[in-house]
Amino acid sequence: MNLEMIKGRLEFLREAEKLKDVLRSAHTSSGRTESTAEHSWRLCLMAIVFADQLAGLDLLKVLKMCVIHDLGEAINGDIPAVNQAAFPDKGEQERNDLLLLTGALDEALRSEILALWDDYENAQSAEAKAVKALDKLEPLLQHNQGLNPADFDYGFNLGYGKKYTSADPVFATLRELIDQDTRQRISDGQNGNE
Repeated sequence: MNLEMIKGRLEFLREAEKLKDVLRSAHTSSGRTESTAEHSWRLCLMAIVFADQLAGLDLLKVLKMCVIHDLGEAINGDIPAVNQAAFPDKGEQERNDLLLLTGALDEALRSEILALWDDYENAQSAEAKAVKALDKLEPLLQHNQGLNPADFDYGFNLGYGKKYTSADPVFATLRELIDQDTRQRISDGQNGNE
């Protein structure tokens, strides 16, 4: 047992806990603002629920990516999708934050986390492409079930992430079902304050 390695991993876990306090633009069904950690949890749950539809993928790799894909946000927070065009270096910032966050880890674990994040960020592997698609679908699902502010822009959701969600039939089907719910909310004039 390597005591320094264990201490470093505990330090990393203490720092990663900050992700619980990083708030997103989504709201829960009770109207409370969602945290990035909660988003990552449900992203993992989505991967488990649809694992039988992800034939040929390494589920452990998928789940690891789901957990670490937004981990860098523990340092500088989340940038809502509607604002990301104003931050062209978002990916670079998140990677730098992840480097900082993983600084206490042993090199093997740090390298694994960074390699998974890089794969996800660049959508290189089939697993990364699946996580990218699920990562676009989860917020859309949340937006439709959340108790959102009166000025919530449901129309934005209809175009968000299509590049990733249209790449595979299972994700395209999920997308169409979620988009139907979005269109219904728009049609009904619902805004979360029902």
